Amino acid sequence: MTSGCIFCQIAGGERAAKVYYEDEHCLAFQDVNPQAPTHILVIPRRHLILLNSALPEDEALLGHLLRVAAQMAKEKGIEGTGFRVVINTNAAAGQSVFHLHLHLIGGRTMRWPPG
Repeated sequence: MTSGCIFCQIAGGERAAKVYYEDEHCLAFQDVNPQAPTHILVIPRRHLILLNSALPEDEALLGHLLRVAAQMAKEKGIEGTGFRVVINTNAAAGQSVFHLHLHLIGGRTMRWPPG
């Protein structure tokens, strides 16, 4: 955990969030600036800055984050209508919090190309 990281603070219980799921590896909570009716962030508890920071030993964790995102989509009732899972990597791609996180976005029609 990094003390200055807002997501580490949420994972550590130091900052409030509307949490939908948590286990020993990750946390899923409501985005404070939702871009769709469903916008949930899935974060690892361990501080990983970027997707590029992940190591081969992180493969199980990365897979787990995707499974949790799919589980959240099912629980929110958007698995049948469609959803996106997005990972922004670095500022030019829109990453504003430098703690790896997945955006689960759904509940509205998505356009292509994104961004």
